[in-house]
Amino acid sequence: MQRILIDMDDVMADTSQKILDMVNDNTNSYYTKELLISDLKIREEYQEKYQPLRYKLWDKGFFRDIPLMPDAQEVVAKLYKKYEIFVVSAATEFPNSLSEKLEWLEDYFPYIGWTHTVFCGHKWMIRADYIIDDHEKNLVNFQGKGLLFDAVHNKHITDFQRVNSWKEIGDLLL
Repeated sequence: MQRILIDMDDVMADTSQKILDMVNDNTNSYYTKELLISDLKIREEYQEKYQPLRYKLWDKGFFRDIPLMPDAQEVVAKLYKKYEIFVVSAATEFPNSLSEKLEWLEDYFPYIGWTHTVFCGHKWMIRADYIIDDHEKNLVNFQGKGLLFDAVHNKHITDFQRVNSWKEIGDLLL
């Protein structure tokens, strides 16, 4: 059975939206993902407002209620019937997120379980046929096929096959 590694933040969970909402709430701003993608000057302004708030990612509770990516539940459930699925996350960077991410996974993907959840710094060390991730650094040294999940922060990357949605992943892998 082929194995797929699936990242959590900005792949299964819409972490960028949670961060965007945090910046908007704390700075009385009205940024949207579309605005950040379309206007470099506004994106730079947003980054200046985000940096002093970045510490909040280490706060207890930040990762517990991140919204689910559209169609992730349905497509991952179908993939689970055909592939061995491992959720991989660099959660060790944010120690409070470990239990929160396990609880989040239990809420949305209870069939995956803790035995197929890996919290690590370097994802390339895990052997699999595919990895679905939003960061180039996790695809560069990966031995299998890397699929770059589209995100606001990776529009400039062209070295990997880009997938724009969970429906597209389903079309590709099912």
